Amino acid sequence: MTSNLSDSQKSWIAREHDRPAGMEIRLMKQRVVLPWSQFLYADGTNEKIQIAFSTHDIEISGYALGSLLEVLAEQRVSVLQEPVRAERFSTDPGPRITSISIRRVE
Repeated sequence: MTSNLSDSQKSWIAREHDRPAGMEIRLMKQRVVLPWSQFLYADGTNEKIQIAFSTHDIEISGYALGSLLEVLAEQRVSVLQEPVRAERFSTDPGPRITSISIRRVE
């Protein structure tokens, strides 16, 4: 069973009871799936989170991202969704992602 942490914005999906095998990152022109077995760490603030996997570094910007950091620590996130342009400028006070960037570790 999955639950959306942000009902108005579909920024991320976290499983309530079980841990997914990997995390899918949905960008406008690309999708990346990373296995949780390669997860190294996540750290950040309510405005910016850094996620490190052995093969990729991910940077997420947004608002009220503390709840995302909590489910990342539990490795329960199954999907991270890059917002469409109109959603980036939303005035909704709830948690939401405004941008995601992925860099392959060389």
